Amino acid sequence: MRTGRVRDAIVRATKEGIFEFVFEMVKADPIFVFSHDAESSNIFSAAVQYRRAKIFGLIYGFNMKSALAGASDSSYGNTLLHMAGMSAPSTSLDHIAGAALQMQRELQWFKEVESIVPPRVHGHLNKQGLTPRQLFTKNHEDMMSKGEKWMKDTASSCTMVGALIVTIMFVAVFTVPGGNDQNNGFPIFLNKKLFLVFIVSDALSLFSSSTSVLMFLGILTSRYAEEDFLESLPRKMIIGLSTLFFSIVAMMTTFSAALLLMLHEQSWIFKPVICLASIPITLFVLMQFPLLVAMANSTYRPSIFDRKMKRWF
Repeated sequence: MRTGRVRDAIVRATKEGIFEFVFEMVKADPIFVFSHDAESSNIFSAAVQYRRAKIFGLIYGFNMKSALAGASDSSYGNTLLHMAGMSAPSTSLDHIAGAALQMQRELQWFKEVESIVPPRVHGHLNKQGLTPRQLFTKNHEDMMSKGEKWMKDTASSCTMVGALIVTIMFVAVFTVPGGNDQNNGFPIFLNKKLFLVFIVSDALSLFSSSTSVLMFLGILTSRYAEEDFLESLPRKMIIGLSTLFFSIVAMMTTFSAALLLMLHEQSWIFKPVICLASIPITLFVLMQFPLLVAMANSTYRPSIFDRKMKRWF
């Protein structure tokens, strides 16, 4: 009876994500790794079902990883990979911004589990007659639809901003501050250093905003298959947001340089202008930069799992 209560406590701790308790109990007696309930065959299937990455990482500390990964529960016939194909509890995804990133995280879980289970498990049918992949597709249809809408809405909004910057920067290069010399057609401020800053920043803004528009158009025209959410779509969004941010910075630099060229004798206005020019950049950083960082971390970090867990047994 006492052992049964300990096993129940371990399964519950696994579901709640209490890593320290599970770690100490399993390290003290490895038999506790087979603690289970009606929904799971061991603590790792429970960790997968409730998306507890840190607890699932403990599987790399066992020599019997293949046996643990290949086990299935008796009630529903679900393997560890089937558990990865189930929808994650909402509480485990609340901290992830956007449906597309949530879909990406679900795919990362499925791919990670798929990489460690025996090959026979990939085509294993549960009592519903579904393979793990079929179960994943069935349970994530709504999330994938929301992820597609989120991606398209974000890309559409950013495309409008990028296209506006392209237009402004293209026109600016033909309407240079101070105008052109009537005799030779060259800009009047051609030999001034600030004019070089103006031209370079204008060109950089034009090229980077054009790149961002192309990336966002690539998102809008993507096929939106499951695998696209893993890396292809996030990579395009990262490039698009990064180049859009850079184009805004370059655009403000262009504006400041042009204004300083025309008002070079009124230096009192320099600092207020620079402060005002920084407002759009600051607003964009506050609104979009956290999303950019989260997407980059989610896409390019080594793994959400600790694969370097030392072997104990």
